[in-house]
Amino acid sequence: MTSRRPRPDSRLSAARYRVDRSAPEEDDEESDAGRLTPDQRAGMVEAAIQQAMRRGDFDDLPGTGKPLPDLHQTHDPDWWIRRKIEREQLTGLGPPALTLRKENEELAGRLDATASEAVVRELLHDFNARVIEARRQLLGGPPVITPTRDVEAEVAAWRSRREARLREAEAERDREAAAYAAMTWRERRRARRQR
Repeated sequence: MTSRRPRPDSRLSAARYRVDRSAPEEDDEESDAGRLTPDQRAGMVEAAIQQAMRRGDFDDLPGTGKPLPDLHQTHDPDWWIRRKIEREQLTGLGPPALTLRKENEELAGRLDATASEAVVRELLHDFNARVIEARRQLLGGPPVITPTRDVEAEVAAWRSRREARLREAEAERDREAAAYAAMTWRERRRARRQR
């Protein structure tokens, strides 16, 4: 006993399809019940904003009365990370081309803070090695335009700046000693107490 399923009538299926398609769509009021129209939603948002303004929630916000920053610049898709880096004063982040440019600008001050010529040479060799390595890498981002530094010329400049600072410090000590010698004994005692 094989039960055979009757074949669906294609004419009947086509007629059902035409009727379903031509029937007017019913508004599903049940499915839209409780939902707000866009106008109602905008009205509620506006009412919430007005209530918050009356309560004073928008008073004393940071940046009140100040112009919006960076309006003159073109669109930067990574504006938020740039602002985070500036606000937090993070260093060492970003593509090597940018970090090396920043380090190149601050290198003289960093060298002047060291007291040893060996440390100055080591810092310069390290900086040059990182610049050369950044030029070799093809990771994308801006091109590396930071020049390498001539170690001998930078050491000579470091020495001359150091000698100038020492001469200035010596001249300042001489001025203070001359001013101290010109004081009366009472003025000297008062100056010692103030230190």
